[in-house]
Amino acid sequence: MSGRDYYEVLGVSRDASESEVKKAFRHLARELHPDVNDHDPGAEEKFKEAAEAYEVLSDPERRRTYDAYGMEGLRSGGFSSQASGFGSFEDLFSAFFGGSGFARSGPAAGGDVAATVRIELEDVLDGCERELEFEAVDTCEECRGNGAEPGTPITACPACDGTGEVRSVANTPFGRIVRAGPCQQCRGDGRIPESPCTGCSGLGRRHGSRTWKVKIPPGIEDGQSIRIAGAGHAGEAGAPDGDLYVRVDVAERDGFRREGRDLIVVIPVDATRAMLGGEVEVETLEGSRSVELEAGVQPGHVETLRGLGLPQLGGGGRRGDQKVVVDVVIPSRLDEAQTDLVARLDVTITDDNRRGGKSRSLFSRLRRVKG
Repeated sequence: MSGRDYYEVLGVSRDASESEVKKAFRHLARELHPDVNDHDPGAEEKFKEAAEAYEVLSDPERRRTYDAYGMEGLRSGGFSSQASGFGSFEDLFSAFFGGSGFARSGPAAGGDVAATVRIELEDVLDGCERELEFEAVDTCEECRGNGAEPGTPITACPACDGTGEVRSVANTPFGRIVRAGPCQQCRGDGRIPESPCTGCSGLGRRHGSRTWKVKIPPGIEDGQSIRIAGAGHAGEAGAPDGDLYVRVDVAERDGFRREGRDLIVVIPVDATRAMLGGEVEVETLEGSRSVELEAGVQPGHVETLRGLGLPQLGGGGRRGDQKVVVDVVIPSRLDEAQTDLVARLDVTITDDNRRGGKSRSLFSRLRRVKG
């Protein structure tokens, strides 16, 4: 048995739960694995010590004995210092991580590619299609990805006998350790071309450019991304291609503000037109529309054009609305005749005229726009 305190070995407190003990051991097991610690000759001994500590602290009966009487209690109680239920380091690692703990990497999958496309606000209505061109690693056209010069054979790799994996076995004081990893000669494929392709030096891939038509759905919002599976960098032979992630930038349109599915526009209305009422032209994404304003309309008044907003991403539900906010424009730099007319009008304005206007506060009208 180790001479160190088992709690100290695993780096846990004396009241650590069973799950905390297990988590601590898993962390140490990965750190002390011979594949990542071939530079540390003491790694195997440290792992053996950690395994010993885990076997005691993970067993409720043995842990109670250890807590009460220490290592002497374990010896006098007849507990063996051998790993209970595990025949070797490999068995113990397999129980925690599956297999022998050495994953075969095999052919590498292609990496992902990021691209950006810019669309106009009108494109959000019905969606659109854009063709993108971007740099990417693509399958070699000459060998079609198999790495061999056209017309030449591909044979089983002699270094790994076509398995794509090489193994080595080492005997240690506490068992046999099997190390496995991808074959360096065939890069885990198991096959090698007798004559490598001159176009890609036998890699099966080469750097170039790709073009892809991207369908942008209606209702998409600025900054959202579209994932296109298999449109990224080409993978090695037998491995999947990466994905293409397209960020959509929706251009701002002068005079329009987007609030989810709703659109908000502000229209300037002369003070005289606001007092008299009448029709005004409002720009929408589908052309201009006439809006009838009541006489005495106030600054901040909102007219709602139902269904002239934007669709919901993914479909379903009606389109949003377009909200038209009235901005009453007070004329300035009046000439003498205009000033005289306004002065004569001013003396005729009474409290009844003021009460006739909608007296809702400006703040409440702004809340209506957002609502």
